[in-house]
Amino acid sequence: MPAKIQLFNEMHQELLRDESRNIGYAESVSFPETEEDILEILKYCRDKKLSLTVQGALTGLAAGAVPYGGHVVNLKRMNKVLAIDQIGEEFTLTCQPGLILSELRKAIELKHFNNPNFSEASRKALAAISKKGSYVFPPDPTEASASLGGMVACNASGARTYFFGATREHITRLRLILSDGRILDIKRGQVKANGLKLELPLTNGAVLKIDLPKYKMPATKNAAGYYVAADMDALDLFIGSDGTLGLIVEIDIKLQRAPEFTWGISTFWPDEKSAIDFVLAARQRIKNLTSLESFDYWALELLRQQREKGGIFSSLPFLPEDYAYCIYLELQGDEEAKLLTALNQIKSLMDESGGDSSKTWVALNDTELTRLLFFRHAVPESVNMLIDQRKRKYPDIAKLGTDMAVPDDRLVEIIEIYRRDLKEANLQAASWGHIGDNHIHVNILPRNSEDYQRGKELYLRWAKKVTEMQGTVSAEHGVGKSKANMLEIMYGSEHIEEMRRLKLSFDPWNLLSPGNLFAAKGGVGHAHSSDD
Repeated sequence: MPAKIQLFNEMHQELLRDESRNIGYAESVSFPETEEDILEILKYCRDKKLSLTVQGALTGLAAGAVPYGGHVVNLKRMNKVLAIDQIGEEFTLTCQPGLILSELRKAIELKHFNNPNFSEASRKALAAISKKGSYVFPPDPTEASASLGGMVACNASGARTYFFGATREHITRLRLILSDGRILDIKRGQVKANGLKLELPLTNGAVLKIDLPKYKMPATKNAAGYYVAADMDALDLFIGSDGTLGLIVEIDIKLQRAPEFTWGISTFWPDEKSAIDFVLAARQRIKNLTSLESFDYWALELLRQQREKGGIFSSLPFLPEDYAYCIYLELQGDEEAKLLTALNQIKSLMDESGGDSSKTWVALNDTELTRLLFFRHAVPESVNMLIDQRKRKYPDIAKLGTDMAVPDDRLVEIIEIYRRDLKEANLQAASWGHIGDNHIHVNILPRNSEDYQRGKELYLRWAKKVTEMQGTVSAEHGVGKSKANMLEIMYGSEHIEEMRRLKLSFDPWNLLSPGNLFAAKGGVGHAHSSDD
């Protein structure tokens, strides 16, 4: 057994679950630090016919990193910035996949990457960026403890995706090791598909010929299944592939100049209809808008309850009872006058839409913004705490959180469907999310096992309805194992088979993350879905 591989024991229990609350099992585990370590681990798994589950920081919500047998390779020790490159006025970083987003942000802010082995070119680029002002890496998933590799695996997004796009838009290169040990190193713009056919050059001189699936991607924010389009950039295939095609060892990210000003505005509404009317108008009329988020009455009510209980949530701002719905907006820019104009537009739109512009919280500096972000992050944390409490009595239940998005013209309709169906099923739920992208997380909160079963049935019904609307069943969290049945609803069995054949072109033994996206067939892989 290679030195890096350990038999699984009680010290590794935290590696059996992610934030989906699914719990798996494994035979062995490794924590590679180099590309050579990974090649050795892959050979061991091939020889022993062991499936291999790739993990980052275990912050995923779709059980993609939860193992069901075989070997776990956790990449948390591959967490360095390897290089910085300058091309004209643009800068890119070469990072390892285990690098945590919060640590990456801090390194970019301080321009301190703690790598004594930087090349001369990297040292020159670092000196140049240090004179250029502030930079950022725009993707902003809610969980800042996510790993960069995990973000790439599910094409993670967040509040600012409304303006900046998801992770995919900020990746310029990937280096991957395939399950047979061959290496693919590909830059954006280097290889394009010819229609739906790809020819990918490997580092050993061979060419991998791939037939892409024939399905059509939804015209919405989307993280469901392999990215496919005629004449596409080959790099995009691997972003959002849920760890199924290759093991990522290097990621090049593109930095962007930080704005001079970032302002946050929480607006409060007497009812949902007024808030939605405001959203529809704001999308059309407000400039410099980078985020547009929503929190419904039950999400706000959870925060009221948590505040009363004290503890870490006692510092939450007081929420009067007539604050029945919240829309959060974020403005960014370099000219304060333009942001003031946008702020005045928000006030006017609130009054036009049936709101009260005096019922707002405005954050104009980092300290105030941090307070608003704590408010935003406290909602999902409160839900998780509630479900964990209920699981003590009903161990089989779990939170059922949707990750669906629809086209612009179906937003009002899908919200009406959510409300009607929840009422008819007598289910408790709290909703929040990225309303600017028509992407609302409806979190069904089962009170017992019967609620959980009804909730799962409702979730599948919504998946069919959203598919009919040309939407997606997963807009940002990926599919993993827990949504594989919904991916089949979205694309159909014929296209799922096309995806399966695509995976086997890269991974003929089905070693890598089996069960993610679709149930494994053939090879050594296992499959599991929490919704089976």
